[in-house]
Amino acid sequence: MTDQPLAVALVSGGLDSMVSAALAREAGYRLLALSVDYNQRHQIELAAAGRVAAALGAERHVTLSLDLSAFGGSALTADIAVPKDGVAPGIPITYVPARNTIFLSLSLGWAEAAGARDLFIGVNALDYSGYPDCRPEFIAGFEHLAALATKAGVEGEGFKIHAPLQHMTKADIVREGTRLGLDLGISWSCYDPQGDLHCGLCDSCRLRSKGFEEAGVPDPTRYATAAA
Repeated sequence: MTDQPLAVALVSGGLDSMVSAALAREAGYRLLALSVDYNQRHQIELAAAGRVAAALGAERHVTLSLDLSAFGGSALTADIAVPKDGVAPGIPITYVPARNTIFLSLSLGWAEAAGARDLFIGVNALDYSGYPDCRPEFIAGFEHLAALATKAGVEGEGFKIHAPLQHMTKADIVREGTRLGLDLGISWSCYDPQGDLHCGLCDSCRLRSKGFEEAGVPDPTRYATAAA
């Protein structure tokens, strides 16, 4: 038996969740990796999530199916065009209603069942697209909720929601991934793939490309179009 603590890490296949989970591993946690197939626009990121979980040595990788397209309300879950004109202020149409609340709730259920008391999520409140469920207030609020909503919490064990990238820029995240020795090229960020290429123009591609450029790290990503 190992005395290393166990953590549930949300692994979307993206750059941020990859670095977040790697930081959990570096901190000495054994990893349970959770991905969600929410009937998003493409399955490429789920294939990336599998690569990431394997590369990080997750003890188990679960991909849960939860069809959020039944609700719609987002360019990622409905027939709504993904914006490609640049990162604009405000909450974009690529916001999926309550997505991180839903995903953390699923993580919390697995954590309690598995005896884990630590959850890792790769949210970031600096270089991001304006999503309300990436803010520090949300993370603190969910941690309070976890204490109220679970047997473990009621019995005083409590849960810690780790958001280690919370105050990093995308360039900081790229540098951190490089420091950790990660193959950042196996991650996937694009909202609207062009075959097996990142589109290069959606918000997520623009933020990814900008992060590598500002970090001074060669970008391994293949883009269909280079953003102006």
